[in-house]
Amino acid sequence: MVSRLPKWVEYGAFILALVAGFVNAVGLLGFQHQSISHLSGITTLIGTSLTSTSLLHTAHLAFIIVAFVLGAAISGFFLRSGALKMGRNYSGLLAVEGLLLLIAIGLLNYDSSPGHYFASAACGLQNAMVTTYSGAVIRTTHVTGIFTDIGIMIGAKLRGEPFDSRKALLFALIVAGFIAGGTFGAVMFNHYTFNALYVPAAICGLLALSYLWYRQGHSG
Repeated sequence: MVSRLPKWVEYGAFILALVAGFVNAVGLLGFQHQSISHLSGITTLIGTSLTSTSLLHTAHLAFIIVAFVLGAAISGFFLRSGALKMGRNYSGLLAVEGLLLLIAIGLLNYDSSPGHYFASAACGLQNAMVTTYSGAVIRTTHVTGIFTDIGIMIGAKLRGEPFDSRKALLFALIVAGFIAGGTFGAVMFNHYTFNALYVPAAICGLLALSYLWYRQGHSG
């Protein structure tokens, strides 16, 4: 039941969306104006680059996608199921995400392209951590599906079906977190360039410790 899920669901979704919005803002401002937390635009760029740019650039875009998939595979290996559950190793995965971002910072500060791949892997890992919530697909690194689900819920309500207010709140928090992260990320990038990524890396570390503390306090 949705009503029985702990409150950390909403808090965690907002913060994770903020992290993704932050990373994506840095990507748009610093990674040759490419998004990094979702792949629709990059997939389109691969298609257009085949006719207008070098194969090296096309390969770079493809590696960003491969890195995202590998990051998601890490989550898939350790979680084994997409549903939200207490007791999952979210803390370990959040720590790995933070580590991937730290590696990305070191590489990007030397204009090394693999830094893009580590940032993309971090986003793929995060996006795969939580995939279902009360039957709805949840993505914290992009909001297209969220807006689609909001529209479906509104349509169902107009048809006379019950409106899940808690699910709607979760979606609203994800959107708000993504926007807030984008704003914060842009401000920090303008001051610190790629070192701005220390912020989402630190947030991931704090989330990992917070979830570990919460899990220990509610075990048994």
